[in-house]
Amino acid sequence: MSEATRIERIRQALDAGLAPTVLELEDESHRHAGHAGARDGRGHFKVRVVSEAFAGKLPLARHRLVYAALGLMMQTDIHAMSIVAQTPGEAASV
Repeated sequence: MSEATRIERIRQALDAGLAPTVLELEDESHRHAGHAGARDGRGHFKVRVVSEAFAGKLPLARHRLVYAALGLMMQTDIHAMSIVAQTPGEAASV
């Protein structure tokens, strides 16, 4: 599977699951070449998601929402993901 397809699938899953107002997604797999987790073909990603779905939730609960939106991709396509999860109000005050 091409990386563009994988990125698009991740983007679609997050759009569908969290209805973000901002979604920034970066493939950082190239920075982990040779790393044990990179050998199995799964990637390393960095994501910033701004969504009302995070309102009133602690950081761990927000990360769980991201993982839930990604579903099986966390086992088949993603080895590691750096997550910034904010509400629109939090994003506006930065």
